[in-house]
Amino acid sequence: MEKLTLDELWSLEQYAQCRSEFRQEVLNHKQARRLSIGPNVSLLFEDRITIRYQVQEMLRVERIFEPQGIVEELAVYNPLIPDGMNWKATMLIQFDDVEERRIALRNMVGIEQRVWVQVDGFEPVYAVADEDLERSTEDKTSAVHFLRFELDSEMGQTVAGGASLSAGIQHGAYQHTIPTVSNDIIYSLRADLSC
Repeated sequence: MEKLTLDELWSLEQYAQCRSEFRQEVLNHKQARRLSIGPNVSLLFEDRITIRYQVQEMLRVERIFEPQGIVEELAVYNPLIPDGMNWKATMLIQFDDVEERRIALRNMVGIEQRVWVQVDGFEPVYAVADEDLERSTEDKTSAVHFLRFELDSEMGQTVAGGASLSAGIQHGAYQHTIPTVSNDIIYSLRADLSC
């Protein structure tokens, strides 16, 4: 999947005019790219559309309009776009209660290393986490992590051919499995692979 370029982005004025419509388009798109693993963890599988939205929103919030600043934002977000035989996801750990969240993040240290996807007939693929910077300490993990699931070509071709997919987390403080990922999500993820 190709990376975003400066030419593909709207100016702040253009974005202000189409933001509402684009936001709704992205929200609809994300429905087939969000996978809940248990009650408190979800993966949002990123692609060009989700990342374009993130970049446009950052430019808007930070009022960035000069080319150098835009290029810097692209350099931050482009690595989150799948590139080859991989899926990239933002992992969100969510607890409504502040104290419960604090305790959970302390107990879930290392959880980002224990997230997996499995193509039917193959071994699980565990995520490579937070390649840009470390988000956990010995005392607690972050509520947000960036994951990459690297598949081999045979796995990718099997998924493209219609194989089922499962996913899960195997961590001492959080263990949940999705035996069969929905067809909508699998269909969406197939487009991310360069088979």
